[in-house]
Amino acid sequence: MTEHTRIPLPGKAASGGSLIERATGGLDLNSLIARPAPIPADVVSRIRKPAPPVVDQPPVAQAPQAHAAVEASEQVAEAAPAPQLIPEPLERTEFHGTHHPVDRDRLRDQGLIVPEGTVTASLEEFRIVKRQLLLQCADLRRQNAGPSAQRLLISSPHPGEGKTYCALNLALSIAAEKESEVLLVDADFAKPSILSALGLPGGPGLMDALMDESVDVSDCVLGTDIPGLWVLPAGDTSNTDSEYLSSSRTRRVLDRLTQGAPNRVVIFDSPPALAASPAAELAKYVGQAVVIVRADSTGQGALEDAISLLNGCPNVQLLLNAAQFSPSGRRFGTYYGYKG
Repeated sequence: MTEHTRIPLPGKAASGGSLIERATGGLDLNSLIARPAPIPADVVSRIRKPAPPVVDQPPVAQAPQAHAAVEASEQVAEAAPAPQLIPEPLERTEFHGTHHPVDRDRLRDQGLIVPEGTVTASLEEFRIVKRQLLLQCADLRRQNAGPSAQRLLISSPHPGEGKTYCALNLALSIAAEKESEVLLVDADFAKPSILSALGLPGGPGLMDALMDESVDVSDCVLGTDIPGLWVLPAGDTSNTDSEYLSSSRTRRVLDRLTQGAPNRVVIFDSPPALAASPAAELAKYVGQAVVIVRADSTGQGALEDAISLLNGCPNVQLLLNAAQFSPSGRRFGTYYGYKG
């Protein structure tokens, strides 16, 4: 066999490199590769140089005292309560109505409490009743019940059970308090009787203030010669008294009566609950309702129905009237006449 000699490519040595490398070198294929054009010098000068890398610096140690002061200030800021805006007290509603004398003889003839009179059994009984009601008023104020805490509703299931009699005696008894005053409101719009029982003249009243927004209810209040006793007449008659009581104006009118006067108690003598609807409407605005139960006539069914109608009031209480006996044998008022 003959040996084949390697034929050297032009311009290259016969040995070294692969065939592709020798072909590339021999044919000068590198000259065929496109090369980028040079960048002009003025362009190079305008190219922004990259910013030097940012080297993280170790945090500067804070003085211990300054650090402690910052922490203390933050703790004080967290511990301090947020400032609260204290509402300005409302201006007290004053009554400037003419003071009229109350007919004491008429009070005595009706068996009512007579101011400056002798201590009677009725006076002692209503002293006990009013004390419980005033304690409940104070408790409602502590519960933030608002103006309703100062309002009492007196009602009964049927007519003739003594609601007006009890409302008058309660008002006369509360008026004798040294740190309270009472406003007696005749809310029996169909058959008002408060003014005649006290011997007071008629005039505009609660219904007028509800019907006419230009009427200030405080201007309708009558003064009396009994210290601490004020009276608000029923006012004009209306066939839509219940609708006026259910309007949004009612709350504003009633709030006006106790505005700025926390020691003022408002007593409403309302119609019988089962005879007219205003009692149920007024129950929504009072903190207490007292249902008068006549011992010899009020039935259990009527009493339950009346209480159900007055459920808009959170506190409904019963007061027994015209009882001829006492289970404990107690007799109020006799002690003051005791001799020996």
